[in-house]
Amino acid sequence: MFIDKLTLRCLPRNDPALSEVLDLIRHCFAFMDGRIDPPSSMYRLQLTDLNEKANEGWILVAGYPVQACVVATALPHALYLGKMAVHPDLRGAGLAREMVQACEELALQNGLDRLELQVRIELVENQQTFEKLGFHQAELNSHPGYDRITEITMQKKC
Repeated sequence: MFIDKLTLRCLPRNDPALSEVLDLIRHCFAFMDGRIDPPSSMYRLQLTDLNEKANEGWILVAGYPVQACVVATALPHALYLGKMAVHPDLRGAGLAREMVQACEELALQNGLDRLELQVRIELVENQQTFEKLGFHQAELNSHPGYDRITEITMQKKC
């Protein structure tokens, strides 16, 4: 599968490609079933949620159809990156790095000097991927109702 990395674009609210984003997230996050507790929030994610995220922030995608995505939301202290997904056939092609670089530019344009994301404690391979992209552990967190660490907040200076 070939993808031109220059096809990175931001989807507006009600863009038909948002349904492709939802499908990609569900496909890419399915491997977490049975590995993480609590289960992924992607099971609650709906097209209406993506429309809201596109209205409040940015949904960056690559490919026609969508082969990579990230949902970026401005927080007071950082640009939060959520639901980053790259189609398994394209992993290692530099798409995650391209999306992170685009998000760094978005952060700086919006007066923010860092990126932030959360990764589940069980997903060591995801933690390693984000470390390779320049993120470092900022804090350990627990989901409501859990008495153990369930996720790591990671940050990257822009």
